[in-house]
Amino acid sequence: MSAPVLARRRLLAGATGLLALGLGDCGSATPTPDPGRLRRIAETRWPHRPSIEGTSAGGLSGIDYDPSRGEYLLISDDRSDLAPIRYYVARWPQPEAAPPTPTGVVLLQRPGGGPWPNRRQALDGLPVPDPEALRLRPGTNTVLWTSEGDIARGFGPALYESARDGRFLREFALPAMFAADPTERRGPRDNLTFEGLALTPDGRFAWLGMENALIQDGPVPTTGAPGGPCRFTQLDLETGKATRQIAYVPDAIPLRPLVPGTYADNGVSEILMLDAHRMLVLERAYAAGTGNSLRLYEIDTRAAGDVLAVDALAAGNHRPAAKTLVADFAALGLSRLDNTEGMCWGPPLPNGKRMLVVVSDDNFNPLQVTQFAAFEYTDRP
Repeated sequence: MSAPVLARRRLLAGATGLLALGLGDCGSATPTPDPGRLRRIAETRWPHRPSIEGTSAGGLSGIDYDPSRGEYLLISDDRSDLAPIRYYVARWPQPEAAPPTPTGVVLLQRPGGGPWPNRRQALDGLPVPDPEALRLRPGTNTVLWTSEGDIARGFGPALYESARDGRFLREFALPAMFAADPTERRGPRDNLTFEGLALTPDGRFAWLGMENALIQDGPVPTTGAPGGPCRFTQLDLETGKATRQIAYVPDAIPLRPLVPGTYADNGVSEILMLDAHRMLVLERAYAAGTGNSLRLYEIDTRAAGDVLAVDALAAGNHRPAAKTLVADFAALGLSRLDNTEGMCWGPPLPNGKRMLVVVSDDNFNPLQVTQFAAFEYTDRP
């Protein structure tokens, strides 16, 4: 999360305190989810800013599971301010019994080696990444991770690949539409870019999910209107090239702030493949004094038009993905809703069903929480 948005959220959290409990909708229409597709198995938390191998843990914005080692990988969105850019390793063998146990930290290296600098020590020609999402490539035992970019310094969002031990391997070339425009006439908005990252089951393709629309594609969501279409981009990991792109329209902000006119937002915070073509999309909203909303949708990427060659999305020139509500997290029995940004499949359950695991980004704010939750997922017939 960028410094201006993070500062606003910390200020608002301080003003509203423990009111940020994910209270119900305040006047907007709520879609009806398919019944019974998520059943809560466990909910737990880490303490505020635990020290793990000398680093301050928090800001967990992405999670993935490695079945070969039985461990979770969790990326922090700290921009090297508290410790170098990093991901954590943890085990959670019995979600109902205890919180995840951290087992290590991996420092992600910049090109040429060494830690990524923070903003106070930024190097010419090198961005200060804003890490958001992470996926393990099982076939190569490498880690893909996204950055929302360093827009003010002219660097757009990025997808990187690193070795499991953190060594930098490559940066993927992205379509020109994602290039930063510091004048803010077009391109990505600061801190509203690659929140989501998903891999197809065969490991060949990655999908990059934008949090909100590019400037030329439409506005951010408001309490009265949905946002402009977010672009979800498919990359061939073998060739490194973008092969397809679809549009996804995020909801209007489903909560109204306690004081009219104060801060509220909504956007895509994570994506996850169900199979080769179907995708889960997590929308996360926040309204000052009211709290958070989390809605999980399903889309079929085949049912949307390819917009990779469309310079600016507008009514009539594209077909966005239709979406079906899987679950409203307010109805799942959690003690509170927070800033959930990470989502992955855990190990299969004894009954053969999938376990869906989510984690929240506490923004290193003592009034927020690092919340882990596990659910039994039932696919639709």
